[in-house]
Parts: sequence; C-alpha cells; structure tokens
Amino acid sequence: MARVILEIDTRLYRLLKSSAETHHVSLEEECCRRLEGTERRSHYLQALLAELRAEDEQRRAKSG
Repeated sequence: MARVILEIDTRLYRLLKSSAETHHVSLEEECCRRLEGTERRSHYLQALLAELRAEDEQRRAKSG
C-alpha cells in the first residue's frame, strides 16, 4: 500500500473535523461527501484530488 503524506491548512482541517463530528461521520467520509457534491464544493479538495490523480497518472505512465 502506498503511503501519502498531505500538508493541509490547520484551519481547514479543524473545519472539516468539526463538520464531520456534526454529521456523525469520519473525517474521510466528510471529505468524500464534499467531493461527491452533497456539500458546497471545496476548491481546496478539488485541487488536492486533481493533484493526486495527476500523480497517479504519472506513476502509471512510468510503470507501463
């Protein structure tokens, strides 16, 4: 399993954690919920997702 280390804004992390607690879900579930569009779209999460997808595509290109 690949290990991913993320650097995130402390304020954003606290807001996401608070929202997760409010909705009685895990932090991961809260992030996924927001990415799926059930909550207001987060530009930060969209950029993060785009970056992760680009890295994955580069890794696949090098492997194959």
